[in-house]
Amino acid sequence: MIYPIVKYGQEVLEQIGKPVTEFNSDLEKLVADMFVTMYAAHGVGLAGPQIGLSLRLCVIDLTSGQDPKAKLVLANPVIVSVEGQQADDEGCLSLPDIRAKTRRPLRVTVQAQDLHGEEFTLPGEGLLARAFCHETDHLDGKLFIQHLTQLKRDSIKRKVRKLMKAGEW
Repeated sequence: MIYPIVKYGQEVLEQIGKPVTEFNSDLEKLVADMFVTMYAAHGVGLAGPQIGLSLRLCVIDLTSGQDPKAKLVLANPVIVSVEGQQADDEGCLSLPDIRAKTRRPLRVTVQAQDLHGEEFTLPGEGLLARAFCHETDHLDGKLFIQHLTQLKRDSIKRKVRKLMKAGEW
């Protein structure tokens, strides 16, 4: 099933997600649907709030489905260390067609649970570190635009309001 992507302006994107507590076939089905939804939207990461679920769950695949071994499922992720800095264009499926240079850590280590509730720790660098930060931000009710200057953020908000008014959002 392909879920509709929740766009900026919806309350669920500003809520702190509830922890995943049940690791069962329902969660496996949800995760499979999240990957299908993410691939259909041409994304590399997708968080529960982006499909309307205030849940601390996200999926990441930097290969866009090209390498099945690259699929990551993070339940209840927590960033445990950050190092360095990078600045690159970043976008979000909940803010379609909007990209901005965003500062993120260069290296990140995340601690999470897998589909079966087993805890693991995983380091990431570059784009993977960015994805870890971006998706965990979603689970904390934040969007990447909150890392931008006030001027840039206001410009994006004006653009979104204009699109909303025109019925294109």
